[in-house]
Amino acid sequence: MMTKRNSLKPEVTAYLERIGYKGVLDGSAAVLAELQERHLHSVPYENLDILKGIPLSLEVPALIDKIVVRRRGGYCFELNALFGWLLRELGYVVTDLFARFWRDETNAPPKRRHHVLRVEAEGSTYLCDVGVGGIVPRRPVRMEEHLEQPQGDECYRLERDSYYGWVLCERKRGEWCWLYSFTEEPQLPKDFIMATYWCEHAPDSIFARSAMAAMRTSQGRNTLAGREFRIFTPEGVQAFTPESEEAYNEALNTYFGIEAP
Repeated sequence: MMTKRNSLKPEVTAYLERIGYKGVLDGSAAVLAELQERHLHSVPYENLDILKGIPLSLEVPALIDKIVVRRRGGYCFELNALFGWLLRELGYVVTDLFARFWRDETNAPPKRRHHVLRVEAEGSTYLCDVGVGGIVPRRPVRMEEHLEQPQGDECYRLERDSYYGWVLCERKRGEWCWLYSFTEEPQLPKDFIMATYWCEHAPDSIFARSAMAAMRTSQGRNTLAGREFRIFTPEGVQAFTPESEEAYNEALNTYFGIEAP
């Protein structure tokens, strides 16, 4: 199904411009993959509003204002909510799902606090996710059990667990490790409100402790942990901590496109 750009809502056109996508809109799996990859290279994962005590909104108009108009980022409940909206506007069939994030979890089993998307394209089903700060699939993962899916120097596959449902696994040092798990019970937008409230306000929420940001780049990725910036390239990692607030804000803009208020 080909979508004509002149028939798109202005908000959709602005979103596509935000992620730098100028190609065809034919509802294909290839276009889906490019949309996801461009999103990960354009919109940062970040929690700065949570640290400032600014309440988050999961309403689409508010997300458009924050991520598209003001060119900010967000975390999974914001980023995947808006990306799912974009995909629906472009004709994809999208189902919102709840996931448990296992990577680096010290108190397993983890609570459900991650939003992912199931997307239909060309008769196949894909897992899509633009809402993780760490290394995750940059392109959709076909939902087929045990199918190894290389993506650059990374490799992923989906397994099935009798209790936790689908499990996205990543290959690390020759072993398959759980990244996150999810079931296929469809979720409504309001189903994520309590989880995002916990992430914003709970004393043991990692999102309320210190600044974090991450974004893919053509050379690797940029990250922020507290006040330390790390720039990953094929040559190695450059880490630095700005000495002044002005330098910190300049680095936010340089490496994540975020203009500090």
